[in-house]
Amino acid sequence: MVVFRGSIIESCCAYDYFDDLAAILEEIHGVKYVAWHFSTLPKQCPAFIVTYARIDFLDQLRIVIDKIRPRVLERMVEFEAVGRRMDRGEIFSELCFCILTANYTAEGGIRIQQSLAKHFMDKPQQEMAECLRSLGHRFPNKRAEFICGARQLCDVIVQALKMDDLQAREWLVGNVKGLGYKEASHFLRNIGRKDVAIIDRHILRFLKDKEIIASAPKTLSRRSYLSFERLLSAVSNSMGISLAELDLYLWYMMTGKILK
Repeated sequence: MVVFRGSIIESCCAYDYFDDLAAILEEIHGVKYVAWHFSTLPKQCPAFIVTYARIDFLDQLRIVIDKIRPRVLERMVEFEAVGRRMDRGEIFSELCFCILTANYTAEGGIRIQQSLAKHFMDKPQQEMAECLRSLGHRFPNKRAEFICGARQLCDVIVQALKMDDLQAREWLVGNVKGLGYKEASHFLRNIGRKDVAIIDRHILRFLKDKEIIASAPKTLSRRSYLSFERLLSAVSNSMGISLAELDLYLWYMMTGKILK
């Protein structure tokens, strides 16, 4: 953690100073550094407190990329195909999958999606809840409520997807109940968008294992989410891959699986 004081506090280009120090650290140590989180002190003692991450696991990541790149690229092609088709039912099914996986498992979400894909658009809320309960979901009533509520917005959601990735995510988080930043990012990635990060417990555990964070937070504010996303963006840029691809590689490193 580094404290920046002085005339930098009044500068509109303060972030450039943060990145300059990261470049100096990298030159000195031969390891990439990233300024990924910052906060300000009160006006009576103005300063920026900037947290830097030492990214010393890129060689390990390269080994994984070399090992499974064809499988990851194949999965990315599948995601992009969904986005190109823009089939209303298919898009909504992916949205429901991402609603279902919140505080649940990807495998469980896939299993339920395969069972109910044709019925997400038409089952009444009570029937939906009963189906989710019979299929073993932890929160059948609330997820049924979210799915049926999103159903009313289906056409508007499809229109919102004409926005760029970050604008679309903000709209989804602000308008679709059941979608936070993680779920909205997951949905966008699963329909072929590449510039958002899915920051789930596996990613946070990875960062903890690499000693970038002391502990994995149970919840993330918008600001915290975007800070982690900046960190992951620096990693993906260093590797010449998208955030969407990076998520699949990190998931594989933590679980041994390539899902969606």
